Amino acid sequence: MESVWIDLLVVFLKIIVILAVALGVGAYLTWVERKVAAHIQRRPGPMVVGWHGLLQPIADGLKLITKEDLFPRYGNRFLYNLALVLALVPATLVFAVVPFGPEFEVFGYKVKPILTDVNVGILLVFGLGSLAVYAIALAGWASNSKYPLIGSMRKAGVIISYEVAITFAVMGPLILAGTLSTYEIVQSQIEQKLWYVWVQPIAFVVYMFSLLAETGRIPFDIQEAEAELVTGFTVEYGGMKFGIFPLVEWYIEVLTLSAIGVVLFLGGWSPINIPFVGFVDPLFFLGPLSPYVWFLLKVTALFLFILWLHWTLPRYRIDQITEIAWKVMLPLALFNIVITSIIAPLIW
Repeated sequence: MESVWIDLLVVFLKIIVILAVALGVGAYLTWVERKVAAHIQRRPGPMVVGWHGLLQPIADGLKLITKEDLFPRYGNRFLYNLALVLALVPATLVFAVVPFGPEFEVFGYKVKPILTDVNVGILLVFGLGSLAVYAIALAGWASNSKYPLIGSMRKAGVIISYEVAITFAVMGPLILAGTLSTYEIVQSQIEQKLWYVWVQPIAFVVYMFSLLAETGRIPFDIQEAEAELVTGFTVEYGGMKFGIFPLVEWYIEVLTLSAIGVVLFLGGWSPINIPFVGFVDPLFFLGPLSPYVWFLLKVTALFLFILWLHWTLPRYRIDQITEIAWKVMLPLALFNIVITSIIAPLIW
């Protein structure tokens, strides 16, 4: 009976940590993006609220909370609010299958730093991710306005196109690992002494393109083309409801997909990899904290790479975005699966 209570306490603490990471870190990533963009453009960025603007996310949150909560006169209130739930909850739940590091022991009790290590973790990731289509479609439809409706239809088309590409892209690492468990995928790379990005470069490129498209990042942010659609499917939302959509789409989803990318291609919490030779850990002096620092560094590197692209590339047209998905990314992903299926049995 005592072990049951300990298990419940550990799960509760994991949930608290995940929510703090998803919402707290997600909010502060707005500050990170503004600072990175400012330095790319040789300007200071946020500087007024707190030291170097560190309190700016809190000020923005207070501003959104105190704004008037407006609702379009002829909209559907139930679907209008349901869209927020379908946007926030699935994006946060994805963190439940993200392994942050190796198993460790506390007072004789073994703790695995993942909320739930299910044997179909990757399926759960993409199952929850596909709900984003419903959130955006409902947000546009329920607002009963042409601008959000057009924006939501554009975004739904992009997500559906790249959901297919990203699903086939991750098949390569799954074939090599022989499991759908996110924790076991990392363990397989450690045992095989190989980050899968070295033997799956095509899959990694397709995954990164699909990540940008699914999260509405430049050059795939056609659903929020300001000159055409005001701000896209969120135009009829105000206050904190308006703030939730970019928080989820641009930051929490980017963070979760970056973490899954690290798990699938960059060896999770493992240190620097020399292909088929082993690992080199320059952070060995950190001791047991080293794996968690490596995982954080890798996720941060992917996130900063996405920010760099955001402030570098122009926006594509909607026809160009869908053509890239179906005519370039999908054939590349299918070609990668065929090659992996032929070569993997010969290597392993």
